[in-house]
Amino acid sequence: MSATPGKNHAPACSIQGVSRAFKLAGKPVQALDQVSAQVAHGAVTGLVGPDAAGKTTLMRLAVGLLLPDEGSISVLGVEVGQDPQRVQALVGYMPQRFGLYEDLTVKENLDLYADLRDLAPEDRPPRYAELLGMTGMEPFQDRLAGALSGGMKQKLGLACALVKPTEMLILDEPTVGVDPVSRRELWEIVYRLVESEGLSVLLSTSYLDEAERCQEVVLLHQGKVLGQGAPGEFSRRMRGKSFLVKSGQNNRRRLQSLLARGPGVVDSVIQGDGVRLVMDKAAPPDLSGLGDAMTGLQVREEEPRFEDGFLALMGGRRHESQEPELQLIQRGAEASKARDTVIEVEELTKRFGEFVAVDRISFQVKRGEVFGLLGANGAGKSTTFRMLCGLLPPSQGRLRVAGWDLRRAPARARASIGYMAQRFSLYGQLSVRDNLSFFASAYGLGGERRRRMIAWALDEFGLAEVAEAPSAELPLGFKQRLAMAAALMHGPEILFLDEPTSGVDPLARRDFWRRINALAEQKVTVLITTHHLEEAEYCDRMVVMDRGQILARGTPHEMKSRWVTPENPNPSMEDAFIALLEEHRAPKEAA
Repeated sequence: MSATPGKNHAPACSIQGVSRAFKLAGKPVQALDQVSAQVAHGAVTGLVGPDAAGKTTLMRLAVGLLLPDEGSISVLGVEVGQDPQRVQALVGYMPQRFGLYEDLTVKENLDLYADLRDLAPEDRPPRYAELLGMTGMEPFQDRLAGALSGGMKQKLGLACALVKPTEMLILDEPTVGVDPVSRRELWEIVYRLVESEGLSVLLSTSYLDEAERCQEVVLLHQGKVLGQGAPGEFSRRMRGKSFLVKSGQNNRRRLQSLLARGPGVVDSVIQGDGVRLVMDKAAPPDLSGLGDAMTGLQVREEEPRFEDGFLALMGGRRHESQEPELQLIQRGAEASKARDTVIEVEELTKRFGEFVAVDRISFQVKRGEVFGLLGANGAGKSTTFRMLCGLLPPSQGRLRVAGWDLRRAPARARASIGYMAQRFSLYGQLSVRDNLSFFASAYGLGGERRRRMIAWALDEFGLAEVAEAPSAELPLGFKQRLAMAAALMHGPEILFLDEPTSGVDPLARRDFWRRINALAEQKVTVLITTHHLEEAEYCDRMVVMDRGQILARGTPHEMKSRWVTPENPNPSMEDAFIALLEEHRAPKEAA
């Protein structure tokens, strides 16, 4: 699924010695430091790196929205610093969150971008028809952009970026917040354009499996280029360093925690019924340090991935912070800890007028479980979450959370819940410390306990260095940590996490899951939605929803084993998810 980069063409974009600095909370931050890279003509180049690596800054410089402090960028033969408006007329650019105007309809958004790009009125009808047909948005021309699902917004944003034919497309995190089906559709559209029109694409992503779909990747870290080349080049360097470790005791979280501390371990993630390790040398892990803690251990070598090379270049584990000091968190009443089932959902339904968002779903969650609620955009996951948190009344059905009936005692139930919403629901103008103080007060914490919990949050979540910075100015990974700290201030026994890792980089996601695993070991119950399906491996059990209904339920192993074939003997969670949705939707679409 790739075109061969044109060897006889000049680069579509050439970046030479570019530096750019900003100020964060009054302190200078070097966003880019002597960056040099090239974007090949007629190919997809991925821009990959952790939060605050400089990816968005580099893209904004490339389209002339910012100017460099030093260095130069040329795009399609035009020096950006000399003629930024000319570059903006030549290049299609889709910013983060798709750059849409949510109070305008689909067609009105296209009209606005056509005006901005000086597309002649007589050229618009055929171009709109082409773009709407390509993205499948033709039936929705009169719908407000704010009423579209995440996947539909993504496709409309792409159509707006392409409203005028172009030779180069720049996409900043185009798949953040959308489900795997929508991500796959976007990649199909992009490569169709590359192959049919010779389009040159520069695309940033936080999904490392997507980086493997690029023909070249540029790896940024702390404003510097660590490497550029084909994804396979990064993977090949890791041959003999990737392993899967399994234990007969079926405690993946405990096994991961022990292995992560082992000598030479660069990375450890839960995968299937084992733990995937990346080592710093081409040798199996030394398991002797585990002693009698784990029995029946099996080790096998795994095929290296681009992600392994990425993490090795990043230096592996970013830091060895201690597990959350959960003894500081006084969770709920002692009586509640004796319950085995802490969430009970029976025939839960939510209607908005004639539209049924959630349709008679039922499930239970045990104390200390990590329970996944998976589904495509618009499946009803967030609506279910809001009902479980007491933020939205159900149309019918029965809900019990932490032993309380949400219809009869919603305030008592909410006192046992921590909720981390999509986009984190922070107060952007308030500092990190003031956000923590606000949430502590909202949860009824005062005096010495509030001061103690704020100090705990700043220390445990690595926020002390940005304590006085406005939260709106923080990189996404810091916002995620702040939102999680705020949700834990009152010591809830149940934690609801709605797309908590959307858009954050792999290192931040690993830190996040280290904390979630520690909470689960302390018998905190976690209910999570995620579009990063490799993260679903961390769940003990899950349900998959589509169009308001539950399609399947079970463990990650049970979900994947159904889709084992001779052609695909080891299906991923994404393989299983897409196959399940296609199986469910096919009869309805055929009818």
